Amino acid sequence: MSATGNDSSLDEAFVAVWRQTLVESKKIVTVGDATYSLRRTPRHHLAQVDFEWHGQQYRGLEQNPQTKSRWAQMVRGGAKVMQFLQEGQYIGVVADGVLKHYGAEDC
Repeated sequence: MSATGNDSSLDEAFVAVWRQTLVESKKIVTVGDATYSLRRTPRHHLAQVDFEWHGQQYRGLEQNPQTKSRWAQMVRGGAKVMQFLQEGQYIGVVADGVLKHYGAEDC
């Protein structure tokens, strides 16, 4: 199963993870009834949260501002951006509270 815009509860979970991690700077993130620890990536110290939603594993990863992507450019301009992955594939991004799903045309 992948997130394609059909699951509004998953959308809400992504935005909640983004908010708790990048806006509220929480070290423990709550998703549904479960809690997950915030970690930092070793090299760039970016926020990272691995969590489960309805039996599926996801990862929220703070956008690296040092890349050449449009999302990194937004971060350099002051935006708060978090990418979401499932099974190593980018499936969505939350930028300043707005969720965008990646489709086949974005990959």
